Amino acid sequence: MSTHDLVIRGATLVDGSGSAACMADVAVDRGTITAVYRRGPAALEGVQCVTRAPADAGASGAGAPGSGRREIDAAGLLLTPGFVDVHTHYDGQATWDAQLAPSSVHGVTTAVFGNCGVGFAPLKPGAQDFLINLMEGVEDIPGSVLSEGIPFTWESFPEYMDALERMPHAIDIGAQVPHSALRVYAMGERGGDHAEQPTERERQHMGELLESALRAGALGLTTSRTIKHKARDGRHTPSLSASEDELLSLARAMRRAGRGVLEVNSDFGPGEFEILEQAARISGRPLSILLIQVDRAPHLWRETLDQIHAARAKGLDVNAQVGSRCIGVLIGFQATLNPFGSHPAWREHLEPLTHAQRIERLQADPALRRRLIDERPGNKAAVVMGGMLERAFEMADVPDYEPDVSADSISARARSRGVSTWEIAMEVMMQDSGNGLLMHPFENYTHGDLEVIRAMLEDDATVMGVGDGGAHVGTICDASGPTFLLTHWARDRRRGPRIALERLVRKQTLDSARSYGLFDRGLIAPGMRADLNLIDLHGLTLHRPYMAYDLPAGGRRFLQTASGYRHTFVAGVETLRNDQPTGELPGRLVRALEPGRVGAAAS
Repeated sequence: MSTHDLVIRGATLVDGSGSAACMADVAVDRGTITAVYRRGPAALEGVQCVTRAPADAGASGAGAPGSGRREIDAAGLLLTPGFVDVHTHYDGQATWDAQLAPSSVHGVTTAVFGNCGVGFAPLKPGAQDFLINLMEGVEDIPGSVLSEGIPFTWESFPEYMDALERMPHAIDIGAQVPHSALRVYAMGERGGDHAEQPTERERQHMGELLESALRAGALGLTTSRTIKHKARDGRHTPSLSASEDELLSLARAMRRAGRGVLEVNSDFGPGEFEILEQAARISGRPLSILLIQVDRAPHLWRETLDQIHAARAKGLDVNAQVGSRCIGVLIGFQATLNPFGSHPAWREHLEPLTHAQRIERLQADPALRRRLIDERPGNKAAVVMGGMLERAFEMADVPDYEPDVSADSISARARSRGVSTWEIAMEVMMQDSGNGLLMHPFENYTHGDLEVIRAMLEDDATVMGVGDGGAHVGTICDASGPTFLLTHWARDRRRGPRIALERLVRKQTLDSARSYGLFDRGLIAPGMRADLNLIDLHGLTLHRPYMAYDLPAGGRRFLQTASGYRHTFVAGVETLRNDQPTGELPGRLVRALEPGRVGAAAS
């Protein structure tokens, strides 16, 4: 028998195809899976699993692999493909950070960024400040961090990809072309104003830039058509009201290139889906749409998903990117949203201090605490925060992302004690040396549970997305979604039905990979890339987010860790061991290598 680079023995295999879990041995050579030997069915106690194998289950092999230069006894461990996250915002971070946390510590081995129409290429000389201002406003990444961290050594999008390719990473990365940067490059300052429409020549120029980027390996074009997206200075995102002519001109460029995905974040007003459907038809390329439940229109997600199914019935390649939980806005003393931050007493006595000094002062001065709790300022920020606190929840050491509003919210706790929500907020946030956190479910939680998310996850037209890794660094930390997907939906859920583990793994691996033409990953089968996770599923635990000050310029960001990732491999190289990075950097830039297909990471 031959000697393999790596042999994993006795794992509980969930291979990404959706087929039933089984016991298996897997061999790896030169970064590729070379053999999969299935021993027989596997039972996972306490975990929801499929009852039969789907029709497209992977083929089984008999026998056993030979010896390995390295062998792992995986008895009791879950073996999955590496997770593919198609919705991140590491556009800037990838130019200075090799690890790309928090995604890399949650089993993600491939991350795609450039989403929502914002990014840093193509870069018109002198436009850095505008693109930073836009990213800061839309994705809550401090401008000082971006200014200090990004080298800006490129102009064209192909040059940007070359810069990314020169820097190794812990995981594979893929880049998309942001619509806003295209507008600013082709139209100059006018392009930053969404109300300005490009001339025919400017539309042609944008198409040429896009086609060049796609032929160089960009994974797609992204655009934002939602009023939620605003630059730091309050301006709407440049692509908000791009005309049908502009969108279809870009769609024709995608058809000429013969590759790429069209990713869209939209409010889906009247006639919007029809325009996007036309763009998908003209481009001949996949259309991927963010799907979120919003409180102001709680049934719009269902109407949009029905439109997606109707388009798929016509032969169009359309999917919806969905999350695994509510979009959780974090509230705390160090967060972007501090309930007391707009209070005059805070500004007078606490604003100039460090975090540690503030907590020391609050602990020593009960009169100041009472002022902050009892004296309610009438400014807009305080009024908005008061409404958010009505539906806010304490984040425990192991957070509950499906809490009961009537029993678990701090407003319910306040009513039961006869005190204000502000008092409970102060008590919670003062815990753990002032690092206590509240979570406000901003979207995907209109009805106070995750049944809408369950419907999205069980729909064949959806793939995993919306985690926003690298973005909203002081407000949201949802890049841990892959870990939550496994722990909550397959194992822990108590407020409704769970979902089969095999289906969940497929969502985060094979389905996500195929949605971007990544046909060389997302499945544990011979010939596929050896992107692998070995997980202690029964011990897998998601911890409370915490604030770190590790970005350029001393910038802060929320990070969230997990326990239970015993080994993660990228192209057969171990990048994570017992939840800690190994320091290995096998990750490379993924390029669209030929029309209609994306190949392996560049070597």
